[in-house]
Amino acid sequence: MAGSFWRRALLPLGTLVGLILLWQACCMIFRIAPYTLPQPWDIARRMAEDGPRLLDQTWSTLRLALKGIGLGIAFGVVSAVLFHLIPGVRAALSPIIIITQNIPLIALGPLLIIWFGFGILPKLILLALVCYFPIAWSMLAGLGQAAPHLREYLAMIGASRFEVLRRLELPASLPYLFSGLKITATYSITAAIVAEWLGASEGIGHYLVLKSKGYDTTGVFAAIVCIVTLSLAFYGLAVLLERFAIRWRPERATAAEGGKAS
Repeated sequence: MAGSFWRRALLPLGTLVGLILLWQACCMIFRIAPYTLPQPWDIARRMAEDGPRLLDQTWSTLRLALKGIGLGIAFGVVSAVLFHLIPGVRAALSPIIIITQNIPLIALGPLLIIWFGFGILPKLILLALVCYFPIAWSMLAGLGQAAPHLREYLAMIGASRFEVLRRLELPASLPYLFSGLKITATYSITAAIVAEWLGASEGIGHYLVLKSKGYDTTGVFAAIVCIVTLSLAFYGLAVLLERFAIRWRPERATAAEGGKAS
């Protein structure tokens, strides 16, 4: 198991390091202009020089993303349960929700700013809308995946609808919920950057706007590195939460591997 873990961790890391070295070599061999494609070494040096500022801007984006993803998860879980328990509500609201998900963020953002001003409220609404859909629909699918024979057993012993939901359907929906959460984890950072791009005085999205308007390509790449790192950190946190909340998964995987080996 340990060897498998390190293989899964080291292979992507080795690939990433190889790509960075290839990038550095191409920039040096072909003498690519820094304003076209800066060298990785120059990007790293810029990040070191702007370190305190980048940390402040990244922390601001992190706070915004956490608030947005929290709202998205809360509304997503509650609405998924309501849709599951009351099919009429799902039939009535599903088309509206799907329509909102097909509106481009670049079009929805300015409308929210017109309606709610330049404060944090329109940014939170935008983030909540982006994070809501994967959570709600993934969990809704999971709530319907509980084993039929367990439903029959609970019905035989006189369990109420709420007890079936609490004891059977909610635990069965957890793998689906975390699948949606992993998608939402990366979406939330992208939505936060778009929100800051449209109007903000702080955040890595605001930093990105300033550097792009100043044609500072190295600064733009430094911001991109921060954004990608933040997205990967959010995704990794979602994976860790899944492993902590669904502890039976590793055991089942180990048992299956042992059965194949025998």
